[in-house]
Amino acid sequence: MKTRYQNRIELLQGTLDLLILQTLQWGPRHGYGLSQAIRANSGDVLQVDTGSLYPALHRLEGQKWITSEWKLSENNQRVKVYSLTKTGKKQLASERSRWEQLSDAIAGVLNPAGKENL
Repeated sequence: MKTRYQNRIELLQGTLDLLILQTLQWGPRHGYGLSQAIRANSGDVLQVDTGSLYPALHRLEGQKWITSEWKLSENNQRVKVYSLTKTGKKQLASERSRWEQLSDAIAGVLNPAGKENL
């Protein structure tokens, strides 16, 4: 039986930032909602632990890419809700461009033109 940790993918800091910014592009969310959206949109492949998520949120807030405010949840609990700023939208566009370049470069190495796959 596979354990939870065998299928986990550890995210690099820059990749996690990209995923958070992209998720907030779809609308404001609290931390748990962010982690659930990332998990759901990745087909349950990407799981972001609180030990990675909250330091990333604080870092992004410090860079002024996101803002936060305290609100009441549907369950009447106080939650911190994060939103993307204008600067964050610009950063998201930049991060997406870099990701596409990196993805294309890796694809070129994995499947070079004119070479047979092993």
